[in-house]
Amino acid sequence: MAVAVSGGVDSMCLLYWLVEIGADIVCLHVNHGLRDAAQTEATYVQDTCKKLNVPCHVFNWTGNKPVSGLEAAARAARYKMMTDFCHENGIEYLVTAHQADDQIETFLMNLGRGSGVFGLSAMQSVAERDGIKIVRPLLKVSRGELKNYCDTHNIKYFTDEMNCDERYTRVRIRQKRHVLNDMLGISDGRILLAIENLNRVRHTIETDIDKLVEDVMGNGFAMFRDSFLFDLAADIRLKFIGTLIQKIGGDNYQPRLNSLSLAIEKLHGDCKFTLGHCTLRRLGERILIVREGAKTTFRIRHGKNGKVKK
Repeated sequence: MAVAVSGGVDSMCLLYWLVEIGADIVCLHVNHGLRDAAQTEATYVQDTCKKLNVPCHVFNWTGNKPVSGLEAAARAARYKMMTDFCHENGIEYLVTAHQADDQIETFLMNLGRGSGVFGLSAMQSVAERDGIKIVRPLLKVSRGELKNYCDTHNIKYFTDEMNCDERYTRVRIRQKRHVLNDMLGISDGRILLAIENLNRVRHTIETDIDKLVEDVMGNGFAMFRDSFLFDLAADIRLKFIGTLIQKIGGDNYQPRLNSLSLAIEKLHGDCKFTLGHCTLRRLGERILIVREGAKTTFRIRHGKNGKVKK
């Protein structure tokens, strides 16, 4: 397995724990070059891995950095470098140190966006990105417990000053989250229980949607009758379209809920538009989804779902 180690308290705890249980790991560290301490942290991670006899690879995020959306761009670059390494070295799993507080913050951020079941179920303990399984074993462990582990075992870690920058929504939520418990009695445990319940619903829906997607997918495209889409329940319909767009377009995330809702509205009539690196088109009673820019000729085979083969 590969393990993502930033040098912060969460990932240092994860690194030591994996070594303690005898896991076969390689450490991956990304130097984003955004802070003065970045190189010091990279050197510390390398030195620690040498002491623990763990192979370590450091990646540097070079080139121009965006003025806006820096956090998202850094995350995308980080995952790209690490998943590329995994592919190149035959590694199937990338372990990350996301923990319970991260999970709660993600839930509250998505709640603020008006997300549905899939957004409110927050992070999954096992997910997939760029063909690599992302494993998060600490989602039920609090940041306080991890800090206590490191302090008790004299494990040095760094604190990212960006974690205190109130320009970021996650930081503001982190600093004010205690109000939910102090004033409303909504504890972290209750929020985590809600996330767990939502995840059970999510799993059931995803299982059903995977079957629907399999029914209409061709080789890099999907085509189906409009009734196949509009007869679905509203929530299933949105996730079905989102899953198709993600699979065909190749993005790591599905389009936002409002974008999918707008797409469904457009598909009620004659239309042709792009979303998530896909072209969506209404062809009479049929709906076609292909990767944006693809030039494809179809031979239609009639069936109950209007599925086609190239």
